[in-house]
Amino acid sequence: MTEGVERSDLRQIIAGLSEGVILVEPDERITWANAAALAMHGAGSLDELGRSVADYRARYTLRDRNHRAPERDPIERVVAGETIRDVVVEVRRADDPETGFVQSLRSLVATDRAGRPSCLALILKDVSGEVEAEERFEKTFNANPAPAVICRLSDLRHVKVNAGFLKMTGYAREAVIGRSVYEVDVLAGAQNRDLAIQRLNEGATIPQMEACLDLPDGSTRFVIVAGQPIELGDEPCMLFSFADLELRRKAETALRRSEERFAKAFRLTPVPTVLARASDLAVTAINEAFTRVFGLGEDRVIGRSPAEIGLFASEADRLRVEEAIRRSGFVQGLDACLRHESGAALDCLVSAERIEIGEEACALLVLQDNTERKATERELFEAIETVMADTSWFSRGLIEKLASLRRPGRDGQQDGAPKLTARERQMLSLICAGLDDGAIARRLGRSRNTVRNHAAALYRKLGVHKRTEVILWGCDNGFPLGSTATQSSSY
Repeated sequence: MTEGVERSDLRQIIAGLSEGVILVEPDERITWANAAALAMHGAGSLDELGRSVADYRARYTLRDRNHRAPERDPIERVVAGETIRDVVVEVRRADDPETGFVQSLRSLVATDRAGRPSCLALILKDVSGEVEAEERFEKTFNANPAPAVICRLSDLRHVKVNAGFLKMTGYAREAVIGRSVYEVDVLAGAQNRDLAIQRLNEGATIPQMEACLDLPDGSTRFVIVAGQPIELGDEPCMLFSFADLELRRKAETALRRSEERFAKAFRLTPVPTVLARASDLAVTAINEAFTRVFGLGEDRVIGRSPAEIGLFASEADRLRVEEAIRRSGFVQGLDACLRHESGAALDCLVSAERIEIGEEACALLVLQDNTERKATERELFEAIETVMADTSWFSRGLIEKLASLRRPGRDGQQDGAPKLTARERQMLSLICAGLDDGAIARRLGRSRNTVRNHAAALYRKLGVHKRTEVILWGCDNGFPLGSTATQSSSY
């Protein structure tokens, strides 16, 4: 078989290959290229590709993965009879720099019987898609805020690390890349280290587990680590990803301390306080003051609602408080009558607010015992009413102050006050002036019984029952106190 026939047969065989093939003679002539090789250069013919190595170099620029020009073009190395394998370059047309291809190159050198090169071939594979995918992965990996590191399974050495891992640990990049998983131990202190190492050696998924990494400054950091098998190019690797537990641990510590402070304040506060579930107001805790004031211990109240305990003497008061908690989550100083263990009624001010403890919604109820203060107020008001029964010897200023104390916050003519006749106004003026029934009878020239009848009618109209209440009503509605002006005797 002649050499020409052999070359013709060879070209027919390789013409349909998906890989590109360029045949080069030892004298640097490019004699043939298949369709795949032309397509990988954006060329329509051999003339466009270049008939010689010099033409090829003039029409195409090559860069390596680091975007640097190689010291020697792969096609020159082929001509020199050099064997190359898996050399990845980026090829761009000199007349169209925007058009580029990423190729993986290898050489094939055939020799004759004398051992001289007889056929030189540059074999090309288009890896543009793979490289783009790797670049996307690289960008995503580096930009991902979640700490991550990748180790090669063949030698268990770290080949990639992202900024998140470096920031979390304080390692420098060069202190991680090329070091083994045991030198920069990403499984240090792992909960199930034996399982993790077994899965690593098998190239299998490593489930999430807590670990404690040793940092370069001698400190440690608690993390959750997991491993996922991946491939970089054709190289089996393990992607380790981490979740930093330091913030969670700090938050848990702060929450625990806050709960401890709350528990201490809750226990020691001198005001009776109850903690209950917001959903059904079942009591979960009481303080010492509650037991001291109401006589009920934890064994009687924990797990039970105020209704089950019978804490409220008035059902209406209980419903009012519970409805306010459900509706607005807030109660401020509602008067309510609560019941002591003995059955005695206690006047209290009830305040409540919804709070969160852990992840549970609760209601904090503060029950201030006002029984003694209420009793003191009642005694004071009774004393005021007693001394106001005879106001003839009080100054006007003192009467006004006593009236204000008896009914605070009431000033001037009241809306909706009944309209009085001239006779009723006259009676009211004399009463407010401090005159008793006898003095009014003498002033008006009427009998005491007549004066009493008119006073009783006035009481009914005003809706009061005592002379002091008539005076207070008159004071509130503009009738002067302590006036002794002569009143007309005509009715």
